[in-house]
Amino acid sequence: MNNIVKEFTKGLWAEIPPFRFVLGLCPTLAVTKSVETGVGMGLMLTFVLVFSNIFISSLRKVIPPSVRIACFIVVIATFVVIVELVSQAYTYGLYQKLGIFIPLIVVNCIVLGRAEAFASKNGVVASIADGLGMGIGFTISLTVLAAIRELFGAGTLYGINIMGPSFEPFTFMVSAPGAFVCLGLILCIMNLFGKAKEMV
Repeated sequence: MNNIVKEFTKGLWAEIPPFRFVLGLCPTLAVTKSVETGVGMGLMLTFVLVFSNIFISSLRKVIPPSVRIACFIVVIATFVVIVELVSQAYTYGLYQKLGIFIPLIVVNCIVLGRAEAFASKNGVVASIADGLGMGIGFTISLTVLAAIRELFGAGTLYGINIMGPSFEPFTFMVSAPGAFVCLGLILCIMNLFGKAKEMV
């Protein structure tokens, strides 16, 4: 039980994908102009991550090592298509905002990396915990980054005006360079926090 908890919690801080491994930066920077798109992308990736981990872990003794990457991509692509079709049917506005970044989940290095490094070597329960932890960690990362960018770049949070009518938006925050600067500042704060914890 302790092992399952450890596998789940590592993705929430110790191995949080965009901030610790600096993985999945393309969607992290591109879809975090608003909290809605950040949360949406995070939840979609979490679904794909959890279910691809389940299938890859279940089939790990059947998949030949020589074609494992191709098999992993087929499994991941199946769940990406499911996510894309469901979002197109039920959350069409979000689907339009995320655009090409939904099908690009297939080649997201977080999903493929967890399949190769963890799910293909561990049991189903541990793989579910790993996928869920990494997915929630990724969703938290995108939400925090999106909240900062949307708040200072547009004066809103989840489309709701927070700063009032006199607020002058810092439009740099919702531009591509603003995404890099914001991510860099978050990485800096996390590193300083980590060093402060080590010194205590």
